[in-house]
Amino acid sequence: MAAVQWHSRARRYESELQSCGLEVAPVEFSDYHPLKSITVTDSKSRRGARKGSTSSSSSSSSSVAPDPLSSMLDGTDPLSMFAAASASESPLTLSQSRKRREKEDEVGVDFEPWSSKRGEILARFTTTEKLSINLFMGSDKGKAPSLASSAVSEKVRTRLEELDDLEEGSQRELLNLSQQDYVNRIEELNQSLKEAWASDQKVKALKIVIQCSKLLSDTAVIQFYPSKFVLITDILDTFGRLVYERIWSMCSDPRPLPDSFTADEVNDTAKETCLNWFFKIASIRELIPRLRPFTGFTPSLCVLSGIQETVPRLTAMIRGIGDPLVAVYARAYLCRIGMEVAPHLKDSLNKNFFDLLGTFRQIHGDSVQNQLVLQRVEIPVYLTLYSPAIHWILQCVSYRAPEDYINCAEIWVEFTCRHFTKREVNTVLSDIIKHMTPDRAFEDAYPQLQSVIRKILTYFHDFSVLFSMERFLPFMDMFQKDSVRVEVCRSIMDVFIKHQQEPTRDPVILNALLHVCKTMHDSVNALTLEDEKRSLALLINGFIRMVSFGRDFEQQLSFCVEARATFCNLEPVLVQLIHTVNQLAMETRRVMRGSHSRKTAAFVRACAAYSFITIPSLTSIFSRLNLYLLSGQVALANQCLSQADAFLKAAVSVLPEVPRSISIEGKLRSSEGFLLDFINNFLSALLVVPDHPEAGVLFLVRGLLNMVQDYTWEDNSDAKVQVYISALPLLAAMSQESYLYSIPKVDSNETLYGGDPKFLAEINKLCETLIGQVLDHLKTLGRDESVHRQGSLAFSLFGCLLSHGDLRNNKLNQLAVNLWNLSHKQGYCNTRTSVRTLEFIKHQAQQPDMAHLSDMLQRLTLQSRT
Repeated sequence: MAAVQWHSRARRYESELQSCGLEVAPVEFSDYHPLKSITVTDSKSRRGARKGSTSSSSSSSSSVAPDPLSSMLDGTDPLSMFAAASASESPLTLSQSRKRREKEDEVGVDFEPWSSKRGEILARFTTTEKLSINLFMGSDKGKAPSLASSAVSEKVRTRLEELDDLEEGSQRELLNLSQQDYVNRIEELNQSLKEAWASDQKVKALKIVIQCSKLLSDTAVIQFYPSKFVLITDILDTFGRLVYERIWSMCSDPRPLPDSFTADEVNDTAKETCLNWFFKIASIRELIPRLRPFTGFTPSLCVLSGIQETVPRLTAMIRGIGDPLVAVYARAYLCRIGMEVAPHLKDSLNKNFFDLLGTFRQIHGDSVQNQLVLQRVEIPVYLTLYSPAIHWILQCVSYRAPEDYINCAEIWVEFTCRHFTKREVNTVLSDIIKHMTPDRAFEDAYPQLQSVIRKILTYFHDFSVLFSMERFLPFMDMFQKDSVRVEVCRSIMDVFIKHQQEPTRDPVILNALLHVCKTMHDSVNALTLEDEKRSLALLINGFIRMVSFGRDFEQQLSFCVEARATFCNLEPVLVQLIHTVNQLAMETRRVMRGSHSRKTAAFVRACAAYSFITIPSLTSIFSRLNLYLLSGQVALANQCLSQADAFLKAAVSVLPEVPRSISIEGKLRSSEGFLLDFINNFLSALLVVPDHPEAGVLFLVRGLLNMVQDYTWEDNSDAKVQVYISALPLLAAMSQESYLYSIPKVDSNETLYGGDPKFLAEINKLCETLIGQVLDHLKTLGRDESVHRQGSLAFSLFGCLLSHGDLRNNKLNQLAVNLWNLSHKQGYCNTRTSVRTLEFIKHQAQQPDMAHLSDMLQRLTLQSRT
């Protein structure tokens, strides 16, 4: 074909827009979907490689847009599962487990001792009323024989007589004592007990203990009862310690016993002494005086192996106490002694707790109600008297219970969340941490702890409230297994994204969620599946989109800088951050328009620098191309011409790196379609990009076309020619006096060149070169008998000439007719498309200055395949 002289026809964009309307056309869905992620695999040979040599293929992921419907795996591949299984059976873990079992029979430092509560109770439960102490130390002669039958041995009768045979006239009644006087008198009794024991008056010492125990049945000044209990149990403690030391000293004769001994290793003297004290206490007639010393004496029963039988027996005996307040403190004292001598006897501790629950019905009985009316004590005040004892019993019951406690807490936390405030929920979390931290008990309770988190998240959607709980983040620290920890973080982010309605700048929320997202990000490694990466990135991106500092744009940019450093291993997150910064730049220009222009320009340049630095770190070639183009457009819209020029030149320089194939959902597909889409978008953006004064006319267009010329396209591909055809409309638009669109305050080439004939001549020359390349390719296709491809390309070029060429030029007009005939020669054109094209030409021919189309229309004929 002869050389073509190109002339672009003049366009009237406004009138054309009015005459044209949008037509609804059905969309044909193919395997490609814009929401599907793209994995790029470089399968082309390296340039310059020797023939016969092949370059290694490399693959990278391009998450153009996360697929919200993609399945979310748990992120645990077979190798990770094997490693986790091996770690769980490591010698260290087994050793820890063994040590934990060995410590079940001991009370460790993690158990809050009674001594720490003693002072608190004495300071809290005080009174100004007068108190009394009534100690009856008289003889009970004449009563013992009625209880001692002929079946009672002489030794037992002797013990009864010893208990009854004290000095007559020893009854003491101290009235109108102040609280301090009462404390002093009790201390005197404690000292008397020690003196009696030291002077070998063992029975007298027991009598003091018995009489003091009787005081615990007196609730005359009821609000002082908890303090009275503390003072008198000091005496019981002293008695129990003295008895135990005496018996233990006998056990050490002739040689000391080992730490873990059996009853068989105890000598007969120690056993006899222990039995003697046991029977003396068992012979006490009244319940409370018999029960309290018996409880204090319990540690000494270790030499008889009688603890397992004694503790349940004492638990049952307490049921005989009629006053519920007296009973609850008796149970507290028994639990305290039980924790000292046999903490493994959980059944007895549990029975004491449930017996306690059963006594609450007595509070509304006549006996208690009459007592409260008499002492003018209200029910709420009365109930507070139970709190020290109940707290102690619960501490004993829950101590080192990894499974029973957490199962209960898991249920109760929902009740707390539903009916109470964050203060109570925080208290529950604190208590769980306290119980589950010792000996790393949380490692065996991850499912229950996860359930606790889920229930809290169900009822607390206000994250400023959630993260203001002091113990929430420390609670999360118990999830130290990576897979579980990530799953918990995922749950938190799911709820945040679902329920956070407004963007936030709350520092509490931001710091906490940055920690949560960092935990998810840091779990990514070389073995992490791509689906897992996309899933985590989707959650982190949801968080980033909800962060807004309003008009504090510098703070917003600082957050993005921090996020880039924090989430550098997840490419979709980096992509989201670049989009966020570009939006920030556009928002800055919109808000600050007309004011502080110098400061605004500096900020926009900072945003451009952020993107320019970040984009090269992306492994996905298509992500880099699209973001270079987007960032260049943003810079151009903000009048940052040098930054826009740098972005667009960077995009052109990256194009040769585009691989020939990409992986979509595990299947290799040609990359040409995606590359052509990008180039078309790039061409459309170049219309408003002014030429650089030092780079020459149309330097970006020429640079792009040179890249297309040098790129190694697929064999039997028409992609290069399609790019040439796509460039013709751009060049035609550049030759117009007024461009189709423009950017405010940016002078495009229409202003820079002002219709300069030399500029138009350069455009026409470039168009003629491109058309010549297309025509040469059409000749090649004719020789190769690729008539279908030839017809399709010929029709595309015909359409381009019809829309953008000045067909008043005879040579261009004739070329258009020849292309029409060539496209229809073999009958491969779509008849419907051809008919509609002819109708369009007929319509255009009726427009002013378009009469020449009527002539051409007569020479366009329809041909069908035969």
